[in-house]
Amino acid sequence: MDSSAELRPCLGYPAPQQRQLKNGCPVTLLPLADASVACLQFWCQAGSLREKAGQAGVAHFLEHMVFKGSEGLPAGAFDHRVEAVGGQSNAATGFDDVHYHVLLPREGLPLALELLPRLVLKPQLQSEDFQLERQVVLEELAQSEDQPEEVAFQHLLALGCGSHAYGRPILGTREDLQRMTPAAMGAFQQTNYRADRCAVAVGGSFEPEAVLEQLELGPVGELPTAVVQPFQPSGLVVQPGRHQLRLPRLESARLLMLWSAPPAASQQQLSGMDLLTTVLAEGRSSRLVRRLREELQLVESIDLELHPLEDGSLVVLEAVCDAAHLDAVIQEVENLLLEAAAGINPAELERARRLLDHGHRFSLEAIGPVTQMLGQSTLTGRMQGFDAPLQRLALWDCDALQPLAKGLDPSLACVLEVLPL
Repeated sequence: MDSSAELRPCLGYPAPQQRQLKNGCPVTLLPLADASVACLQFWCQAGSLREKAGQAGVAHFLEHMVFKGSEGLPAGAFDHRVEAVGGQSNAATGFDDVHYHVLLPREGLPLALELLPRLVLKPQLQSEDFQLERQVVLEELAQSEDQPEEVAFQHLLALGCGSHAYGRPILGTREDLQRMTPAAMGAFQQTNYRADRCAVAVGGSFEPEAVLEQLELGPVGELPTAVVQPFQPSGLVVQPGRHQLRLPRLESARLLMLWSAPPAASQQQLSGMDLLTTVLAEGRSSRLVRRLREELQLVESIDLELHPLEDGSLVVLEAVCDAAHLDAVIQEVENLLLEAAAGINPAELERARRLLDHGHRFSLEAIGPVTQMLGQSTLTGRMQGFDAPLQRLALWDCDALQPLAKGLDPSLACVLEVLPL
């Protein structure tokens, strides 16, 4: 099935082809005849947001386990065969999803189409491998807990998001990881790795029909079709408040602030939030950086980042400073945020728009990031032209941004002051 009519060529790329396997799994193809490489991306709505009580960490643990072997593919064989043809692979688990990708010379794409689906969708979950990999994941968790900066950030999320999945570490909890069994992991995999929760994207030099046929005849085409209710965001709202945390081995103090933002589906609103965070903290001439680092020299660094998430996005501010300067930093940040709520000027807006425009165009220069963009858009059902983000940015003016700026009021934030012990 082809549903690409609404897409068009732009920014140097042809229109992506949206297709669907017989079981309903969506596939997006971007054939580029002159490309020397090809990229295969497999995405699934199986991030930590899908974990239930007692399952904390299973999504990330499963990502580890798929590389321990699958039907007809012993541990290490996947990496060895991909690297033998000059390719590379990786995987990542997030709050909302997990994705696996392979980038390799175009001649190797049939191999990737054969191996990656088998690796991801047919894991063996052998008991001995499970016990060994559990220790690897627990060590990864221990390393995270040994980094003061990471501890502080997780503490902020726990305070601001409460019992919501976004308030838990993606790595999970030691208790749930210790209790986890291969059977429980297999049940999670069977529940979430289904045709209606998965997506495939392929970019580079290839023949579209050959790719579709190989996907149809392999494990992706065998995924069960079980249409589930569309995901309904619960409307995560950050719990405001002021908190303090003291940590050993912390070299500098930190001011962390967390706000709610619209869910990832609200793309126009998030483009405005992108503009706003860029005005405030991107580059030496941005308001926060100019005042706190360049003029007053109160901070080592200050960042303000938007994290688009399906169940409610998050905006995070982090300022790193000497402990003696923390109170002054807090006061200056609050003043600058309140000033922004009163309005920004056209020159600031145009600078931010230009930075984001250039950043988006730069992200389209390599086939890997382009295919990743297509994979995520296919999974969420929000496929768009490559120039759509630029069109959204163009719709904003200073007056329209003002309500978003008011959403970054300090009184609405979960504030965490982090000091060396």
